Amino acid sequence: MFKIVRVQYTTKQEYVAKNKENIARVMSDLRGVNNPGLKYGAYLMPDGKSFMHFTQFANADAQKILFALPSFIQFQTELRSSELEAPPKSEDLTLVGSSYDFFS
Repeated sequence: MFKIVRVQYTTKQEYVAKNKENIARVMSDLRGVNNPGLKYGAYLMPDGKSFMHFTQFANADAQKILFALPSFIQFQTELRSSELEAPPKSEDLTLVGSSYDFFS
């Protein structure tokens, strides 16, 4: 199973800093886990309050690692209770081509 997921949402301006902190905590924990089957990037859009996340999973086990991570659970919980301007929209993407191998 190779899976790519894109999630986009818009926070209120006053929640941006907290969201960045929560994302940084998730990324730090993922670096500590160092699973080669899990790649995750989060981006701030030009409006300064919309976020886009791209996650690539090599297999179902890699996906379980992310969803069980306490910092990811906290990130999701706090995001849901932050009164978003636009709720998360999740899309599964299909890789058409790449200039590099995602997973060896």
